[in-house]
Amino acid sequence: MDLHSLQGRRITVVEVGPRDGLQNERATVSTGDKVEFVNRLSDAGLPVIEVSAFVSPKWVPQMADAAEVFAQIIRKPGTRYSALVPNVVGLERAVQAEVREVAIFAASTETFSRKNINQSIDESLATYKLVCDRAAALDVRVRGYVSTAFGCPYEGDVAPAKAVDITARLLDLGVFEVAVSDTIGIAHPGQVARLLDVLLARIPVEQVALHFHDTRGTALANVLTALSFGISTFDASAGGLGGCPYAPGAAGNLATDDLVYMLDGLGVKTGVSLATLSSASAFIGERLDHPLPSRYAQAVAAASRR
Repeated sequence: MDLHSLQGRRITVVEVGPRDGLQNERATVSTGDKVEFVNRLSDAGLPVIEVSAFVSPKWVPQMADAAEVFAQIIRKPGTRYSALVPNVVGLERAVQAEVREVAIFAASTETFSRKNINQSIDESLATYKLVCDRAAALDVRVRGYVSTAFGCPYEGDVAPAKAVDITARLLDLGVFEVAVSDTIGIAHPGQVARLLDVLLARIPVEQVALHFHDTRGTALANVLTALSFGISTFDASAGGLGGCPYAPGAAGNLATDDLVYMLDGLGVKTGVSLATLSSASAFIGERLDHPLPSRYAQAVAAASRR
C-alpha cells in the first residue's frame, strides 16, 4: 500500500471508551465523572461516542446509571451519541433517555453467544429483529456488532464465512453498519486481509466498520491493512480502556489516542483534536486503579513527569 495515497482521506472514529472501555473497570466511576469524560470527548471532536449501555445492572453494574449519564451530558450538534441495548426493553429505556442511535451485538460462535448473552446465535438474532423493527418504528438508527469475528476464546479459529454470515444477517435486520470485532485481540494483518477479501465480496464497504483489541499489539497494523481495503470506520477507546469479561485474556481496545496519532501522521482526516483527546484520557485515567494501556497516553504521562 502506498501510504501517500492515504493523505486527505476521511476516517470516522467511533469512540467506545465510555461504554466498552468503562464497563469492565474494577474501580467504580461516578456518574459525574462519566458525564465529564463524555463531554471532554465531545470537545475533542469525536464524531460518534458510545456513551453507555441499557443492560441489567446485575450483569454490568458500571452501566447502571446509563439514563442519568445521558440526561446530563452536553450533546453537541453533529455528534452521534449511542448506547448498547440487548433487547426491546433496553431499547425502550434508551428512547426514554432520548437516545437516537443504539447498537446490538451478535457473536460468530455459538459458545461465545451462550456465555455472553445466554442465547444461541439464532435466538439472539430473533431478539434483535424485534429490536430493529421497534427501532424503525421509533426512527432510531441501529448499529450491529459481530463479536469473535477473528477468533473465539472457547472455539478457537473462526472461519471468515461465519463472520460474513452473521454480518449479512444483521444487515438484513436493518442495521445501517456492522462493526466486525476482534473481541480477544487475536487478529493480525494477514487474517484481516483474508476476512476482508471474503466479507467485501458480499457486503458493501460503506456498511463495514472494524473493532480491534490490542491484546497482541497488532491493532494499528490491522488498521493499516484495513485502510488498504477502503474501510473508513474504526472503533477505538480513549486511553486504550476496555476488554470483555466473557473473553478470558482480552486486553483493552485499540486506543483512540494511538489511532489518531498514527492517522494524523499519515495525513488522514479524523476531525479529532489529539491534544483534547489526550486530556480526556488523562482525566478518566486518574479515576481508575491502573495506568492507561495507550502507548501515546503513557508517553504523554512520562513527558509530564520530566
